[in-house]
Amino acid sequence: MFYHRKELIGQVKVDRPDPRFGQLLLEQFGGATGELTAGLQYWVQSFHVEDAGIRDMLQDIALEEFGHLEMVGKLIELHTRTVDQTDAYASPLFRVRGVGPHFVDSQGQAWTAAYINEGGNVVRDLRADIAAEAGARQTYEALIKVAPDDGSKRTLTHLLTREVSHTAMFMQALSKLGKLTDPIFGNVAPDDTVDVYFDLSKNGMDQRGPWNQEPRFRYEADPKPRGGMPPEPNNPDDERLKLKAGKLAAE
Repeated sequence: MFYHRKELIGQVKVDRPDPRFGQLLLEQFGGATGELTAGLQYWVQSFHVEDAGIRDMLQDIALEEFGHLEMVGKLIELHTRTVDQTDAYASPLFRVRGVGPHFVDSQGQAWTAAYINEGGNVVRDLRADIAAEAGARQTYEALIKVAPDDGSKRTLTHLLTREVSHTAMFMQALSKLGKLTDPIFGNVAPDDTVDVYFDLSKNGMDQRGPWNQEPRFRYEADPKPRGGMPPEPNNPDDERLKLKAGKLAAE
């Protein structure tokens, strides 16, 4: 069951409307890192999760993201509908589609479900969610830098803050599963190369760090090929075979 309360989940205020900035805000309404993507991603992931607590967390955050979508939509509306429409139409996208929010990104690219990253495994999904929050946070920071007024900046800063909060929640969920720092998950055991680091980028100044040091990793300074030569192609439609067959027939 769903129901909608008309009060916004967070404050939205615009001191100086700017339709061009409204177009940039579409990135978080109908873009790849936007709130629609996040809300739908976490919601569909929740159907795969057996852990009741993590499932509840994903659903709570998903619904918060839908609330954030409403906030971004109201921001876009205030940046376009409360100004002289001649000014609003100075933004090409609003000239074509009309003012207010649309499910497109800032360049007019339509939203697509291909933006949603889910795969039916809770560890895999939580790691994808951390990446999603990082992408959204980066977009909000870029928007804050060019926001034309303090009201918009405050709203966007709140939205950015909640991305950080959600990241921490997803990390805690991974920690509960014992998978915050363990890269292995699933039912198929990796082979004996799982702890090998191949030094394949040679520039005379190869760097060492915790990503390639004992005891976690075995460092191979001079990796050798292990697979042998690849099999020769076998293509029955290859023109050379037809030419060769023709020559043999002529002889």
